[in-house]
Amino acid sequence: MKEGDWISIDGTSGDVYYGQIPTQPSEIIQVIRGKKKPEESKIYQDFTKLLFWADKVKRLGVRANTDTPEDARTALAFGAEGIGLARTEHMFFDKERLPFIKEMILSETEKERRKALSKLLPFQKKDFYGLFKEMKGHPVTIRTLDPPLHEFLPRKEDLMVEIAVLKASKSKDEEKIRELEKLLERVKALSEFNPMLGHRGCRLGISYPEIIEMQAKAIFEAVCQLAKEREKVYPEIMIPLVGKKEELANQKEIIVRVAEEVMDKYKVKIEYSVGTMIEVPRAAITADEIAEEAEFFSFGTNDLTQTIYGISRDDGAGFLAYYLAHGIWKNNPFETVDIEGVGELMRMGVNKGRKTRPDLKVGICGVHGGDPRSVFFCHEIGLDYVSCSAYQVPIARLAAAQVAIREKKRRK
Repeated sequence: MKEGDWISIDGTSGDVYYGQIPTQPSEIIQVIRGKKKPEESKIYQDFTKLLFWADKVKRLGVRANTDTPEDARTALAFGAEGIGLARTEHMFFDKERLPFIKEMILSETEKERRKALSKLLPFQKKDFYGLFKEMKGHPVTIRTLDPPLHEFLPRKEDLMVEIAVLKASKSKDEEKIRELEKLLERVKALSEFNPMLGHRGCRLGISYPEIIEMQAKAIFEAVCQLAKEREKVYPEIMIPLVGKKEELANQKEIIVRVAEEVMDKYKVKIEYSVGTMIEVPRAAITADEIAEEAEFFSFGTNDLTQTIYGISRDDGAGFLAYYLAHGIWKNNPFETVDIEGVGELMRMGVNKGRKTRPDLKVGICGVHGGDPRSVFFCHEIGLDYVSCSAYQVPIARLAAAQVAIREKKRRK
């Protein structure tokens, strides 16, 4: 074989074949995408019948993690009952928006940042409008900006190479070099040794409240516009990486204030809620205090697993394979909830949170939301819903039904 040759991989068996094997979406996907009529597919009819039975017996709600109207449409077609995680940072990476993000990050004063953010506002409003409209009255949980700001900028190494190449060229572009050198200095200033534990999540929103103001304004302007169009909407605004009640209170104050301002402007009243992700151990341990401010919890088990184990999900892949192959660990904790460790903190978070707020809504978002064993555990500790990728929604619906039936049999 040589570079450029085709190979084909069977994703189920792992078999690799030499050559290009023609593929097409399954009949179910073809129906979901409108390429085939439901009545033309016996497989699709059986699929929907099975999930109809599942929905009749399950207790857990099933939502989807999705960031675009197109993905929301797919999630609904697979039976999602709402969006459990809309990641606003994914909306920022669009080529059309990145220049305004860079402008905001490079701004040296709050006034300059607000000017750049005002250019982002229409994009965010359009994003949220599309999501809410597609979900047709189902709840939509929107997470405020989570990653550190340097992730929106070029890599330090790439900038250094680009600057060196420009300086070495015969026709030096001095203005371009100065621009890149300024960008490089900002990248260096924002760089962190461990970004996962650094200046991100609610910490970012507390340092730069104008970012949260812009996002809240975009959310509520979209919601109010839809309300004027007589569309049903229910936004849930989720603050990431909260470890102390005071952090959530700080961000919630901004959201509530902006919501009131926008609703007064549009002369409508919208029901909404403000909650948080439980993704650092301290949040689970002090869930009773955090529930004084939070109207809902969503377990961010990806980060919760990382912070409990002290392992990076990305960097740990090398030795985790060895652990699993040699039986040191039975399961990968980033694929299936570690019930003895992560699960115990989840159980504690649910119990302590509901001790303060008995009607506290609790869900889970992340990779674990579509894993059947994890879904079973979420049912057992009393979660209200799980949220997973759109294509995992049928799996989660079926697992939620299976655990409900198992529980019913056990009671008999």
